[in-house]
Amino acid sequence: MNLAVRHAEGLEPPVNTQALDAYIEAIRLIERTHRRFLDVVKDELDRLGEEEVNNVQAVLLHNLGREVLTPSELKSRGYYMGSNVSYNLKKLGELGYLTQERSTRDRRTVRITVTEKGARVAGIVDSLLARHMQSLGPIGGVEQDSLDGAAQILRRLDRFWKDQVLYRL
Repeated sequence: MNLAVRHAEGLEPPVNTQALDAYIEAIRLIERTHRRFLDVVKDELDRLGEEEVNNVQAVLLHNLGREVLTPSELKSRGYYMGSNVSYNLKKLGELGYLTQERSTRDRRTVRITVTEKGARVAGIVDSLLARHMQSLGPIGGVEQDSLDGAAQILRRLDRFWKDQVLYRL
């Protein structure tokens, strides 16, 4: 039952439908823009002839950077739509893009690091992002203040949704 019907039947308080439409559009745009970013990364990998890793794996390597993290720490840093992070980490390890070592203190914990081969792929994503920063304002019409505002709103949505789950609001 949709919100308008629930409101008409007295099950929900009145809703500002324009705000609701904007909220739904924002949710859709979040997913779509992330998917498009992954398309851009894939296009860059294809253009450079990098066939061994996919776009999600390249973003994983970029998000790992030069740090030593657990898989759960890495997963919390990014959104890897439609992907199995554990599978991708295993595959990247098999291909020599990262190393996985068990912690000496807690044998259940695995720490992952990027190899030089993985750093090269992370560098591709770095270069792509740096190139985008040169044209994002002049060509895309997106300035830093706008990005800061968008990031602030997305952080608030993230926190709002997290609280919805944690506190069952």
